[in-house]
Amino acid sequence: MDIVRCMRAFVATVRAGSMSAAAAELGQSPAMVGQQIAALEERLGTRLLNRTTRRQSLTDFGASYVEQCRDILERIALAQEAAELQQTRVQGRLRITAPTTFGAEALMPALGGYRLTAPDVELDITLSDRNVDLVEEGFDLAFRIGAIEDSAMIARPLAPYRMAVCAAPDYLARRGTPVHPDDLEGHEAIAFTPSARSPWTFARGDDERAVTPPRMITVNSGQAVRAAARAGLGIIMQPEILVRRDMETGCLVRLFPEWRLGDRPMWLLYHRDRRMTPRLRSFISFATAAFGVA
Repeated sequence: MDIVRCMRAFVATVRAGSMSAAAAELGQSPAMVGQQIAALEERLGTRLLNRTTRRQSLTDFGASYVEQCRDILERIALAQEAAELQQTRVQGRLRITAPTTFGAEALMPALGGYRLTAPDVELDITLSDRNVDLVEEGFDLAFRIGAIEDSAMIARPLAPYRMAVCAAPDYLARRGTPVHPDDLEGHEAIAFTPSARSPWTFARGDDERAVTPPRMITVNSGQAVRAAARAGLGIIMQPEILVRRDMETGCLVRLFPEWRLGDRPMWLLYHRDRRMTPRLRSFISFATAAFGVA
C-alpha cells in the first residue's frame, strides 16, 4: 500500500479526531482509512493509535511519528508546488471554505466563470459558519465575514456583506407594517442562531438605532430563516443575496429602505507564508474581481 497515502490517512485521523471524520475529509470510506493506518503500523512494527469502541489516542511513538509525517507531507506538497510553478497550465487542488449562505447563494453560482479560465483546477469547497483554522485544517483560502484578528493571514477586502430587513405580505397585513426601526419592538422576529442575541442596528444620517425585536423563532440556517419569513412567521434581517429574489418577486417586502443596516466587512483570507502557486493566484484574481469592493 502507498506509504504516502497511509501517512495522509494517519495525519488526517489525528487531526479530525476519528477515522470516520478523516474518511469524510479524504473522500474515502472509514474502512479504507483503517486499512491504511493498519498497513502503516504493520510496516513500522508498532502501534500508532490506542483504539477503544468510544475513543482513540496516540501511543508515545505515534505522537512523535505524526510530527514526522506532517513534515514529510509538507515537503512533498512544497515539491509538488515547486513543480507546478514551472508549468504554464493552472492545475491542482484548492481547498476553500466559505460561510454557508454566501457560499450557496453567491460563490457557487459564480464558479462557472472561474471554471472557464481554470478548467484543470479541482475545487474542494466546504461551507461552514464557523471560523476554521486554515493551517490546522488544511485550507488554501477562506471567505470570511466580520473582523479579522489573525495577523498571520493576508486579508484581501471584498464588497461588504449587505443585509436587508423584510417580511411576508400576509404577516404585514396581519400585524401591520413597521415604519420606523423602533416599531420592531412590537413585532415578532425570526433570527439566525449565531447572531440571535445581537441587536439589529440602523443608521440614517446622524440618527442611529439598535433594536432587539422579540425573537419568537431562532434557527441555525439562513435558508430556514428565509423559509419561515416566506411562511409569514415574522420579520427577518438576512443577507441581501439570500432574499433579493424574494423581494423582487414580492414574496417578501423590504422594510426601512432609507436606513443603512449593519453591513459587515468581508475578506478573502490566505496564509502569509502560503506559496503563491498558479492555481492560488488564479482563484484570488477571480474572487477579487467577482466579489471585490464595489
